Amino acid sequence: MSLLERVFYFHQEVVKGNFPNSKSLSAQFETSPATSKRDIAYLRDRLLAPLVFDREKNGYRYGDESFALPFENGPRIVFLLTMLNRFAGEAGLAELPEVQQLEKKLSTMVLPDYRKLLKKISCEWIEVETVDHHIFTVISDGLAREKFLNISYQALDKKNSTRKIAPLLIHNYQGRWYLLAYCNLREAVRLFHMARITTVEITDSPIPPGLSIDRQSLQESFGIFKGSLRCTAEILFTGTAAELVRNQFWHRDQETKETDEGLLLRLPVSDFREITMKILQYGSHAKVVSPPELQRIIISEINGMAGIYSSRNPGSLTK
Repeated sequence: MSLLERVFYFHQEVVKGNFPNSKSLSAQFETSPATSKRDIAYLRDRLLAPLVFDREKNGYRYGDESFALPFENGPRIVFLLTMLNRFAGEAGLAELPEVQQLEKKLSTMVLPDYRKLLKKISCEWIEVETVDHHIFTVISDGLAREKFLNISYQALDKKNSTRKIAPLLIHNYQGRWYLLAYCNLREAVRLFHMARITTVEITDSPIPPGLSIDRQSLQESFGIFKGSLRCTAEILFTGTAAELVRNQFWHRDQETKETDEGLLLRLPVSDFREITMKILQYGSHAKVVSPPELQRIIISEINGMAGIYSSRNPGSLTK
């Protein structure tokens, strides 16, 4: 049994009015008298418990009956920490030393049913990308110390580039980790996909105090691709799609309207890539009402998808 478990037991015995002492603690956990005395001293000196020895009862009581251990009434806190641990693992950060330390600390916290609780929390994300824990650690250190970073970055087209950047914001979006940073090469704030950062090192160059991100501007449009507001997209959802979307949050400025056909969703968009994928996800139950440019993109994608299933070459996914 751990120290905290013994301390918690002793505390509970005091609260119940059982007047425990070092002898009863040793008997309960089969520890030496010296260990039990150290446990009681830890409760009194480190956790500041108002212990008073009652010579008549040959045991301890509290001089202040309102005393409670910091963790005694915290099952919800333990639950939230356990959830955080699960989320971190599912977000590709399971190899971070800090995440592993959290798991170790949680396993020693005084909650009788902690191990049962672990089995009752599940988190599952799809398309999660694992981030190299060393790279994540160096980036977070640079962010905390407000220092420029030198990085090697591989774009989607496999082209590599070396950048000097000022890390400004770590952002998790749909299970993927991104870094918003000022890029000296582009002389502007850029979004870096952290899974594509191959090397990183902290420099001695401090980030200028005035260099920051307008958090408000990051929330002006739907999706991960930010920029100047392009338009308001209107999508009509029907059937089961309408029932699903009715309870979903896509953007803080979204508007929904019930129509005879289904549910009309309006939301600000600055880039069509992600909204296109979302619309196609709902198949024939999602129809773009406006803008015409987005309609054309959807039609082009549908035609392209139909083409790979061409009747001229049945059973094949290529023409």
